[in-house]
Amino acid sequence: MLRILFLQKTLNSAVATTSDMTQRKAQRKAQKPTWSMFPLMHDYVSSLLEVECLNFTFHDLDDDVDIMRTCDTSIVGRFSCHNPKCQSNGWLSMRTAITIRMYRGKRYNARVYHQRCKACNFLSKPTLEDSYAERVAYRLKTWCGVELERPTFSGQSKGPHEVKFCEGCKAGHCSEGRGIDGIVGDFSNFSLGGT
Repeated sequence: MLRILFLQKTLNSAVATTSDMTQRKAQRKAQKPTWSMFPLMHDYVSSLLEVECLNFTFHDLDDDVDIMRTCDTSIVGRFSCHNPKCQSNGWLSMRTAITIRMYRGKRYNARVYHQRCKACNFLSKPTLEDSYAERVAYRLKTWCGVELERPTFSGQSKGPHEVKFCEGCKAGHCSEGRGIDGIVGDFSNFSLGGT
């Protein structure tokens, strides 16, 4: 009798565990990623770093282990809505949020945040312009002590940054969407003199 109860309890536990695993898989599948990394852009970044005799490798893992530096900034991204029911022709964003990270051992990666379609709220991954490699290379060079002039944005935005469609804003990594709080945070390490 005890053996039957033990087997029944074990079977019930296994069924519950399988059910939990199936439910978690469905939840992960339902959640689309709100950012992407672009390791195929590494060759372009490398060519820009070679000018200063710098050599980095792309860190494929999205983790916080061994991070030395991090920077939230923005690049130009071209977006297309892939919702078959949507009539949107896509959009160009002059403020696509990106988090650049430098790791020990001359490694780096960059998260590029997605945006939502204004017409249907569908999540869209950007197609990158040259600004991605230029911005990543610039940041890595300055972190390595190379003195450079601060680059200017090319192009003009056709409207205000819309926080509700920016996944970088929602994650707290968009320099545009942080407003005054972001500006205060950006300057919190500066000293105006004295002790």
